[in-house]
Amino acid sequence: MDEQLTIGELATRTGVATSALRYWEELGLFPAPARISGQRRYPPSAVELVGVVVLLREVGFTLREIKAFIASRSPAGDGWRELYQRKLTELDQRIAQAQVARTVIAHGLACPHQDIFECANFTGGVAALLAGSSLEEAHERAHPRTSPSK
Repeated sequence: MDEQLTIGELATRTGVATSALRYWEELGLFPAPARISGQRRYPPSAVELVGVVVLLREVGFTLREIKAFIASRSPAGDGWRELYQRKLTELDQRIAQAQVARTVIAHGLACPHQDIFECANFTGGVAALLAGSSLEEAHERAHPRTSPSK
């Protein structure tokens, strides 16, 4: 019989807490392991599967998305590509939002007013947000881009 790992050994090899491993098992991210004398015993392949979960968490997948990713694996299927494409689109949107947020904060730091609440650009941006504008639209209204002169 192949080497079987206890949950503690799996945790040590992967750097994932035993409580997280139990939770992931409960969620169905990987199959329930065999038990010997009531203790979980994992096959060596569980190390790689835990690594996949860790990797996907690190790149922004939720546990629900990871479960769908794992379930989409089949010899002929490429359902995982659709999940990757959706996540890539989501990340692009988050990056764009973060870039706008960074620009807004940089402009705030460059504001010459001692009290930012006295800045017409800042209060105008707040008013635009309250009126339903996105952060990008509100910032654009406060700091309109001028087209370069030719």
